Amino acid sequence: MALITARIERTPYETHLSTASQVIVADEPIEVGGQDRGMGPGELLAGSLASCTVMTVRMYADRKGWPLDSAVAHVEYTNDSIAQRSLFTMKLILNGDLTDEQRTRLAEIADRCPVHRTLQNPIDFETVLIEDSHTAH
Repeated sequence: MALITARIERTPYETHLSTASQVIVADEPIEVGGQDRGMGPGELLAGSLASCTVMTVRMYADRKGWPLDSAVAHVEYTNDSIAQRSLFTMKLILNGDLTDEQRTRLAEIADRCPVHRTLQNPIDFETVLIEDSHTAH
């Protein structure tokens, strides 16, 4: 599905995230030793949810021919490590000459975006250590 490569070198904590055709920079704030050159990992996670939500709403409204001028998602992500729970709070703004029924339906569709569904479901992780080609014998 999606292959993302993260590469960090010696600049604390500047990380380049890349696909086959795109690059973005992630970083940590200055107060924790980063250079603040990009969003932090938690912000990127919240950004993934926010962008997926508005894209999904846009696709649905376009398919239905509804007059959605713009959709804005403000997502706040908090992680309670003691309770081992995360909370995403989304405030969704739908701009356009929409009926109440259309607005309600778009709000329902917003909660069905692929990233939202992924985060709702159990997730498995697998880490495979690969030897660096420079150190392999």
